[in-house]
Amino acid sequence: MSRIRLNIFGLSSGQSNGSYTLILSEENGKRKLPIIIGGFEAQAIAIEIEKIVPFRPMTHELFISFCKTFNVNVIEIEIYNLIECVFHAKLTCEKDGETYEIDARTSDAIALGVRFKCPIYTFEDIMETAGVIFNDDIEEELELPKPKGVDYSAQTIDKLNSMLEEALKNEDYIKAALIRDEIKNRKK
Repeated sequence: MSRIRLNIFGLSSGQSNGSYTLILSEENGKRKLPIIIGGFEAQAIAIEIEKIVPFRPMTHELFISFCKTFNVNVIEIEIYNLIECVFHAKLTCEKDGETYEIDARTSDAIALGVRFKCPIYTFEDIMETAGVIFNDDIEEELELPKPKGVDYSAQTIDKLNSMLEEALKNEDYIKAALIRDEIKNRKK
């Protein structure tokens, strides 16, 4: 069975409170694979995509440090099954020329995969079952959710820097990304 390489297309707030939709796109096609994930996992993925440095190491950074300490490299992520609407994934790791497969939640596997910059794969039967083709407006919908009642454009740079420091200290990385983006926009 041939594998299909996937890339992270976007991350969107989900229908229910605290959930997010991670959208993967096939590398050589138009189909997208939406996966519902929790808020913590979405934050872990967003932190790496947005290149935010957490105030303290998070669980995924701890795993990376562990792997580097013991010369383990994650070489790929594979979403290998879909059972009752739950995706199953595994990490393929390499140590001393030997490869090992480790079962993982798909969201955790991808959070680690982006940190190791390794490819993500799935199979045609999974794409046939769960893959969708979105309309062209989907990119506009895939933005970090903005906290209600906060207008960062009305804040001074000093206030934004203070808010950024506070958001990082509180490990609110989505808020930190939004504040950082506002600061970057003003420097242009």
